[in-house]
Amino acid sequence: MLLADLGADVVKVEQPGTGDDTRAWGPPHAQGEATYFLSVNRNKRSIALDLRDPADHARAVELIRRADVLVENFRPGTMAKHGLGHREARALNPRLVYCSVTGFGPGAGAALPGYDLLVQAVGGLMSVTGPAPGVPVKTGVALVDVLTGLHAAVGVLAALRERDATGEGQLVEVNLLSTLLSSLVNQSAGYTLAGVVPGILGNRHPSIAPYEVFTAADRPLVIAVGNDRQFASLCRGLEAPELAADARFATNPERVAHIDALAAELTDRLRHRTAAEWFALLMPLGVPCGPVNDLAGAFQLADTLGLEPRASLSGPDGEPLDLVANPIGLSRTPPRYERRPPALGEHTAELSAWLDDRLPHRNEESR
Repeated sequence: MLLADLGADVVKVEQPGTGDDTRAWGPPHAQGEATYFLSVNRNKRSIALDLRDPADHARAVELIRRADVLVENFRPGTMAKHGLGHREARALNPRLVYCSVTGFGPGAGAALPGYDLLVQAVGGLMSVTGPAPGVPVKTGVALVDVLTGLHAAVGVLAALRERDATGEGQLVEVNLLSTLLSSLVNQSAGYTLAGVVPGILGNRHPSIAPYEVFTAADRPLVIAVGNDRQFASLCRGLEAPELAADARFATNPERVAHIDALAAELTDRLRHRTAAEWFALLMPLGVPCGPVNDLAGAFQLADTLGLEPRASLSGPDGEPLDLVANPIGLSRTPPRYERRPPALGEHTAELSAWLDDRLPHRNEESR
């Protein structure tokens, strides 16, 4: 979808009858379709192909001949079983960028099922996420899936750039586990560089303080102080300059070392005003803070800031379909929103006619 938003003509190849699994991942639904599917499938055309059927297989081959990019997320070996693996695709189209997305790579982990929750567990994300030690929690969205898709898009764009220079396509491989380990950034580096195995800190940060959730008079409030200057500003806003002068809190390493004492001091002061009042008071002082919004509050904030967080399309009956906007801003070629998410096989007839026109048997008949 990201590539389609940026101008690519994306053809989604789906299994006849059932299609993409996420078509059935509901509730919630909008206009009779699962919002899960709608969230990631705009700007695409859908063709239903059974790769075991000779005519459909021939269409898939012709599609590969014409494509700039192929993205597949079967288990390793499945595409090769159908004669559509990277080696066969390269023979058909040397300029093709072939992107393979797997759960655990094409080697010893090839047979393992690549589900986001599973990877969050075995990949360590849940070991650092949760309210308290011993209570691991998954993130509220399939974050590893999303991050892997982003890495796949970056890899594809890099391969296309290289192809512009050499004329040659290449194989792009991303997997959920490697993506997660990379995306754990400072936590992963703490292990690889210093042998530190982090645990669950709740809403605290292992290296920065105060950087957590506090309780205001009415609801939770986040304070995310990243340096000593911001901490001094926080203390001024709290009318507690003595905290900035306290040796236990004067520098970030000392604040981390005395995190419980610091949290107690801040909690005692923050409970006297509402989250909105603290937000209005502290943000002008340069203190990063804000209430813990639900999604309605988050979209309201984006609207207030003029970020235009919605992308509106027309549904099958002309009803508006409000999707989430692409966050990338481009001055000359901004993201486009031209096609609603397709019905299963919606474009099979038009795409089949286009592909069949150049299939070998058609050419033989024309001669």
